[in-house]
Amino acid sequence: MKLEKLLIVGVMSFALAGCSGFMQNEYQNQSRVAIDYLLADLPIPDEAKIQKVPTVILGTGSGIAGRIVLDSPISPAENLIFYSEQAITTGWQLVSSTVAEEIVLIYAKDGRYATIEILKPNELSSFVSSSESLITISVVHPNAVQLQNPYSGKLSESAPQ
Repeated sequence: MKLEKLLIVGVMSFALAGCSGFMQNEYQNQSRVAIDYLLADLPIPDEAKIQKVPTVILGTGSGIAGRIVLDSPISPAENLIFYSEQAITTGWQLVSSTVAEEIVLIYAKDGRYATIEILKPNELSSFVSSSESLITISVVHPNAVQLQNPYSGKLSESAPQ
């Protein structure tokens, strides 16, 4: 009886783990299709996996804005080389770069800006994940910011007197 219960629990755990893996793969596939469509002109490493929670994409085509967060199995230095070689092939021009413990690359194309931040995950996250790099890509389209200080006067208006 105990062996049967143990076997049932084991089979159920294995089945749930399989479903979880399938759901994660399906999410990756669908997200990759959407990101490839919405941001077709900015390269993303093939091996990189999209993090579900912090990724936010708004708009389409040249009106795209948002943030994509990726786990990459290759080192920050290899990702730096990837973006240095691949971004220019799609028409993006390097505007600024900082290469230190955290790598920050800023590219421009048709009035849009893409900021690519590449860093080594901290020890806690690398214990949970096998990623060698954490990549955050933020893209903003032209005229995304209309007011230079949209909060001007708002704090003094809402403060109790």
